[in-house]
Amino acid sequence: MKKTIYSVISIILVFACVLGFSACKNSNQETGLWADAKYVSNTELGSGEKTLVVEVKAEDKTVTFTIKTDAKTVGEALFENELITGDETEFGLYIKTVNGILADYDVNASYWAFYVDGEYANAGVDSTDITEGVIYRLEYSK
Repeated sequence: MKKTIYSVISIILVFACVLGFSACKNSNQETGLWADAKYVSNTELGSGEKTLVVEVKAEDKTVTFTIKTDAKTVGEALFENELITGDETEFGLYIKTVNGILADYDVNASYWAFYVDGEYANAGVDSTDITEGVIYRLEYSK
């Protein structure tokens, strides 16, 4: 009888813990575009001689990545840290995802805009050399 009571109490406690952890996880999850994001807070990545600062903006949230790298271009550094994916086109790299967030022009006319020190870039990430002290931004746009 005692063994049965302990078993029932153990099952109840396990069930209560599972529900508690589920509630905590759900209350901290991101919503909207950020639900699929790999990183949801400022993050430092990589190792190398150069420092690259990239802001990722979507909806009303911005996350800043400080990346140490030996890459020559912004695109190389972002690829080596698995922050972007995309397709090569005749015009260069067409970025589809940034930090796990998908922009699909064919679905909802969204795309990733690229800025260099606050100005819309004249070239893509794959042909923009890293310049220390410059802030690069990828912004989800429609």
